[in-house]
Amino acid sequence: MNAMTFAETLTGALVMAPMTKGSNLPYRRLCVELGARVTMSEMTVARRLKQKRKGEFALIRRAPDEPFFGVQLAGTNPEEMAWAAGLVESRGADWVDINFGCPIDHFTRKGLGASIGRQPNRIRRIVDAMKRGVTRVPITAKIRLGWNDDDRNFLDQAKAAADGGADAITVHGRTRNARYRLAADWDAIGQVVRAVPVPVIGNGDVLFPHEIGEARARSGCVGVMSARGVLIKPWLFREATEGYLDLDGEARVAIYRRYVTLALEHWGDDDHGRARVREFLRWHVGFWCRYARRRADGTWPTMQQREDAPVLRSPLEALLARADEAALEFVTDGLLSGAPLDPERAPALQASTDDTDVVVEG
Repeated sequence: MNAMTFAETLTGALVMAPMTKGSNLPYRRLCVELGARVTMSEMTVARRLKQKRKGEFALIRRAPDEPFFGVQLAGTNPEEMAWAAGLVESRGADWVDINFGCPIDHFTRKGLGASIGRQPNRIRRIVDAMKRGVTRVPITAKIRLGWNDDDRNFLDQAKAAADGGADAITVHGRTRNARYRLAADWDAIGQVVRAVPVPVIGNGDVLFPHEIGEARARSGCVGVMSARGVLIKPWLFREATEGYLDLDGEARVAIYRRYVTLALEHWGDDDHGRARVREFLRWHVGFWCRYARRRADGTWPTMQQREDAPVLRSPLEALLARADEAALEFVTDGLLSGAPLDPERAPALQASTDDTDVVVEG
């Protein structure tokens, strides 16, 4: 695929972000059914591929119905990353992304993710090596704005990636220290757009379809990437082309049950497979409960602020909006078993222990 065709693929696209756990294969399949046309794997560590770890190879597996599938690689050694890029190309990836932005301590302490963002020269070397490690697929880089507000070196990072030969750059509009707590800085993303000669994808805080166009207009980026938005609303991909969809509780449950079907196909409908499905399903339910529709006064909820009084139109919707552990477990078990989600049989409300603001994303 040449660069122009790749740029055309990205233009106007809502790209599914690479998310540990969130970008699992059955969830990507669900999103494709709901309109996603550009998807990406969970973050994959190049060294673990080199060590032939079975679990890591599972992350780079492409679903047969994914129109345009990318694999995100993390690593510090240019030669190792180049080898891994060639491997995932041979396994059917349409593009390879490099993780220069993961903020999680477990990875940054090992020098991965956002730690590399502090060393633009290393970014350049890794991109250059990976470009030489593939024969046909584009190589892209995903960065954050910097390590913290005192070290917002995003222009240096982006220019280094472009100098190394990156075919596109994704910019998450927050620093490493900000994690996901602050609103994304789309003006900074716009600075990158104007500073580099390659397409830029903007990432941060997109939850409703009108925000996609606003983000592109504000920054000038060719496409928009979503992480938490598509975890909360996998039908955001359909909204990107059709406009806002006011789904009721029954329609949402039908989508969630479709995920269960796809997950059982993937992991297996035996004891081991169902245990695996339940682990992922419970995690997803912790995001699905955050769904909030347009407010009665016509204004919109935001990604960074939980709704104190979401618009709920039925007892089922009230159940789906609960974030306490008892309710999340009840919904998970009901979805997995195929049993009706009867609000009258739900456990009493408990204090919420929801922690789903933590998204391991590059």
